[in-house]
Amino acid sequence: MMTDLGKYADTVLAAYAVSIGLLLAIVIWSLWKGARVKRALEAQETRMGRRNG
Repeated sequence: MMTDLGKYADTVLAAYAVSIGLLLAIVIWSLWKGARVKRALEAQETRMGRRNG
């Protein structure tokens, strides 16, 4: 159910869309960066001759 936003509907909906888009971008960037750091750490551990466990 949509609340009547009157003459501000376009502005409010655009603000919601931008906010959701930015939050998604932050989540995706964080996951990508975390995977990249994990790969770098595993590569460094391999070079140092250490194994997990």
